[in-house]
Order: sequence, then C-alpha cells, then structure tokens
Amino acid sequence: MSLFAIRDYRRLFSAQVIALFGTGLTTVALGLFAYELAGPRAGLVLGTALTIKMVMYVVIAPLAAAYVDRLPRRAFLVFLDVVRAAVVLLLPLVTEVWHVYVLIGLLQAASAAFTPTFQAVIPDIVTEESDYTRALSASQVAYTMESLLSPVLAAVALAFMSFNWLFLGTSAGFVLSALLVLSTRIPDARPNTRTTAWDRAAAGIRTFLRTPRLRGIMALNLVVAAAGSIVVVNTVNYVRDDLGGSQSDVAWMLAASGGGTLLAALALPRLLDRIAARTVMVTGAGVLVGGTIAAVTLTAAGLTTWTGTAITWTVIGIGMALVVTPTGKVLRASVAPNAIPEAFAAQFSLSHLAWLVTYPIAGWLGTNAGLTAAWSVLAALAGAGTIGALLLWPSHEGRRAETGPALSDRPAPPIDRSTMSKAA
Repeated sequence: MSLFAIRDYRRLFSAQVIALFGTGLTTVALGLFAYELAGPRAGLVLGTALTIKMVMYVVIAPLAAAYVDRLPRRAFLVFLDVVRAAVVLLLPLVTEVWHVYVLIGLLQAASAAFTPTFQAVIPDIVTEESDYTRALSASQVAYTMESLLSPVLAAVALAFMSFNWLFLGTSAGFVLSALLVLSTRIPDARPNTRTTAWDRAAAGIRTFLRTPRLRGIMALNLVVAAAGSIVVVNTVNYVRDDLGGSQSDVAWMLAASGGGTLLAALALPRLLDRIAARTVMVTGAGVLVGGTIAAVTLTAAGLTTWTGTAITWTVIGIGMALVVTPTGKVLRASVAPNAIPEAFAAQFSLSHLAWLVTYPIAGWLGTNAGLTAAWSVLAALAGAGTIGALLLWPSHEGRRAETGPALSDRPAPPIDRSTMSKAA
C-alpha cells in the first residue's frame, strides 16, 4: 500500500506540513516585526526570541516524548494548534519587546510539544515497517522543504502586503491544521515499556553518545547551526541596514539560502548512491566553513554587495543540505528498527541544542560587537565542529553507516510496537 493511501496518515501529514509552513512564515514575519520594534537592535531581539525557541525545543520536546503516551493525543494536538493560532494573532498587536518574548515562549512550547506527539502517532497509524520508515523520512523532508519554501512564499506575499498579514495567514494555517487533526482517527497510546520518564527521554541520547558516527553527527549539528544562524538571525539587519533593502528583499535573500539547499537536495539522491554519507556530510561541513569565512570577509573588508551576499547565502544553503539531507539515512542505519524513534528524537533535541548555542552569538554579539566579530566566532565554531566530526566519526565507519549498525553495537532486540508508539 502506498504511504499516502493511508487516509489518517495523509491527513495527519498534511496537518504537520501546514503547521510547519506556518512556523516558517512566522519566523520571517517575526524578523521584520523585530526590525519595526527595535531597528538596528533587531538582531538582538530576534536572537533572543530564537534562543527562547531553542530552549523550549531542548526542554519541552523530550518531556513531551516521555509523557505523550499518557495523554489523549488527538485532543492534545488540536489544543497545541489552537494555542499557536491564538499566539500568532496576538504577535502583531504587542508594543513592547518583552511581550514578544512571552508570546514566542508560548508559541514555541506548543511547537516543541507538537513534533514528538505527532511522531508518536505515526507507528500506530502506519503499521507496516517499510511504510513506517518512509513516514519518518517524509517528516524529515517536510522539515527541509519548509526551510526552503517558507522564505520564497514570504517574499511573494510581501510583494503585495505588509508582514502583519503573514501573521494572519499563519494563524489560519494553524486552525486548518487543527481541523485536519480533528478529522483523523488516532488510537489511544499503548503503555510505554520504559519505567521512568528519564529513561524514555534519554534513551536516544545514550545511543548517540556510544555510537561513533552519531557522535560525528552531533559535531556536524554545530557546524550547521553556526552557519545557519548567520542567515536566520542577521539577514534582516544586514539587508535592511547594510544593503539598504526592503522587507521583500529580506525574504528573497533568505530564499537564496533556501535555493542553495534545494539545488543540493535535488542532486543528493544519486550522489549518495555512489559516495558514502560521511564523505558527503564532511564535505558539506567544509562548504559551511567556507561560507562563514566568506561572510566574515564581506563585512571585515567592506565588500557589502548584493551579489556577494547572495552567493555566500547560497553557498551556506548548499552546505546545510549536504549535511542535513543524509542524516536520516545514517540514523536509520545506525540503530535497531525499534530504536529508530529514539534516534530521531535525540537528533531533534541535540540539533536544537546546537542552535541554542549559536543563536545568542549571532543575535547578542552581533548587535553589541558587530557582525564581523559575531560571524568570526561562528566561523570558528563551524571549523571546530568540522574537526570534531572528522575525529569522532572515523573514516572506516563511513561505509558502515550505509549498511547498518557496527559490529560493536548491541544486538537488535525483537521489534516491539509498544516501544515505537512513544516515538519522539
């Protein structure tokens, strides 16, 4: 059976995609709103708001993964969408920066709880093993496509309306997501076999710590976050103040990075058939180091141009795709089938932990010490993460990641659907 022939999965996946694009459009609108509130200090405001987002993801997501089997999941997902719809509607009405921080905290707490709850439902709706793995991959693709297309959609919309209308459209999207979830038949969760919430939340992280190639991915997460923070946090001020661009120009520059990611993502499937994932991912890390160095050069040497910036942003987008796209493949090959949800949950939390480190550097240091200083620190972190990945992920593990767990890994226990139902 085709994965999308499953009615309930199709509706639930549609709800996830709509909610993801709502979050992406909110991020673009939030950057422009921060500029309206704080002007030259918009980077600090946006950096703080995104840091709050990462705190919520790192703290709330594992807790939601641990306790989701004790909740009425359909009602909980609908509640989270309604909360997000209400918060987004309130955002353009605030007049103080601290109001933004409070609302972003609520919005991202709801988003952080939505993802593990959504993923916990998948194995109860998609019962075939092969379809379940494809469903996890589809979820990964949805996250990637959101980062690609949200800035483009925002750029097109901003050509005809102010950014405040993006908030209204986003809120409507969350309402639609809630209606789709409400129309989905979601069975009650099965009791979890792990004895404590900590066991459930930490199982995937322990797997990362004891598996060389997954430790390498942890280092690569830092590289992606260091380069990505330059684009996500600093594009608004850089385009508006240094390049003298408009609101729409901000979105199009973000889309340049997304376009680079799209180009690389289209080429990667065939490339990964011939080249080991480790080689592709480490190469991507090198591209990101080059992109961050180019960004530092733009500001340090006074080479602020539209062409130079667009090329640099595109290079960063390409590098991010080279690292992020093969990650799901490596995760699936590194753990037993019934541990796949835990591995994806751990990657979700650990990758956001890396962004938690880099967002404040881009926002706070960029505002107080200048973009050159902030981007230099981020370039150094990208370089350190690349070196860490090379040391933590030995070259002989590269091909092994294509075929399955290393011989030193623990034997795979029998597949137990009750453990998979709590996926994070």
